[in-house]
Amino acid sequence: MVKLFGTDGIRGKAGEFPLDMDTVAKIGHAFSEVFTSRLGRPARFVSGRDTRESGPDIETAFHYGARLGDAEGESAGVITTPGVAFITKENRFDAGIVISASHNPYQDNGIKIFLPTGQKLDEESEREIEAIVSESVVTYTPKDSIRLGDKSMEFARDYFEYLRDKFAHLDLSRLKIAADCANGAATSFAPELLRALGADVAVINAEPNGRNINGNCGSLHLEHLQQAVLDNEADFGVAFDGDADRSLFVDEKGSVVDGDATLWILANHLKKQRKLKSGQVVATVMSNIGLETALRGEGIELIRASVGDKYVLEELLRTGAEIGGEQSGHIILPKTSLVGDGMMTALFVLDALVNSGGTFSELHSGFIQSPQTLVNVRVKSKPEFDLVPVIAAAADKLRKQLGSDGRLLVRYSGTENLARVMIEGKDQSEIERLAKSLAAVIEKEIG
Repeated sequence: MVKLFGTDGIRGKAGEFPLDMDTVAKIGHAFSEVFTSRLGRPARFVSGRDTRESGPDIETAFHYGARLGDAEGESAGVITTPGVAFITKENRFDAGIVISASHNPYQDNGIKIFLPTGQKLDEESEREIEAIVSESVVTYTPKDSIRLGDKSMEFARDYFEYLRDKFAHLDLSRLKIAADCANGAATSFAPELLRALGADVAVINAEPNGRNINGNCGSLHLEHLQQAVLDNEADFGVAFDGDADRSLFVDEKGSVVDGDATLWILANHLKKQRKLKSGQVVATVMSNIGLETALRGEGIELIRASVGDKYVLEELLRTGAEIGGEQSGHIILPKTSLVGDGMMTALFVLDALVNSGGTFSELHSGFIQSPQTLVNVRVKSKPEFDLVPVIAAAADKLRKQLGSDGRLLVRYSGTENLARVMIEGKDQSEIERLAKSLAAVIEKEIG
């Protein structure tokens, strides 16, 4: 059976399997078959995409295949991932389809399927879709192209008004904000939203052309936002990724405020509002040990999940915790939404900032990161590390060197052919040296 789904939907190079047009049409048809079987009627779905040049073709091919299975689809056009999730629930669609590769370069794309709850498709349904695609004879050519219904302006307005109205109490008139839209889906939303709440906004990387999404900009390249904050003497900087389901920040001094620091800020904000009743925060195994230490000092327990927002969400639902997220800036507040929303996260942080009466740097000052380094290694395959003797021995030796003063985590990316080596310890230069040495071993064995 063909394998399509990873930890964050389907991901690959646009135009190549599994994102060639025939396979996308097969995926659309399989989606329709699975949902129609469960619902006992043709499924209704809405799709949206980010600004990649491959997005319209992939979206059209998916709709073509879905219609062969009698599903009825609408297009929201270019919109954020959380925007699709909102529209799905608000308009009672059976599913939301996002055409995006998140923070990846424009050559990549992907397909994510959301349920009306905001949760991603369950693994059983993923396996069913894969089984149907494996046997499918659906083909697609440009002449089969269909015209999608266009309610994009209506959907975009509804999502924008939802965010604006939810934070109508938030007065940003005293703040100057720098915003990096990553030439992605946030471009048509974030600057206008911040201005609607009174902010003076300096915008960078907000001219998408289909090929510049995430290109040396956005949440993966914060140096540009840092400079924009300093150049504009801004009080606050925010950078989004391509589909705006995550956001990272820069304070007025130009210092980066990552997802761990965001969790620290929002956990304290919720606690002051008596809304952190669980006394827990969910992060991942990649989150800095400094976050665990800082939260413990406030009587808050840190619960670690596997890397991936789906695993953070699973742990949030299991424990009843009010907030969770990743270092990457993907934050989930389940009382509000089960989907990470970069713009909503930014507004929650701004709410905490305004309520604090201080500066952004003061707001995150209680959180001190321990030295941490992350090295990525491109690999040809993904065997279990413990089953590769040379890698297992090198990792074991490194853990002994670190002792109780450090932490080693070796894992594969769920969306790319990468191995990730993360080390925390007392000395930055030492842990960087150790990480590079293990990365070299991994590259030699499976790179």
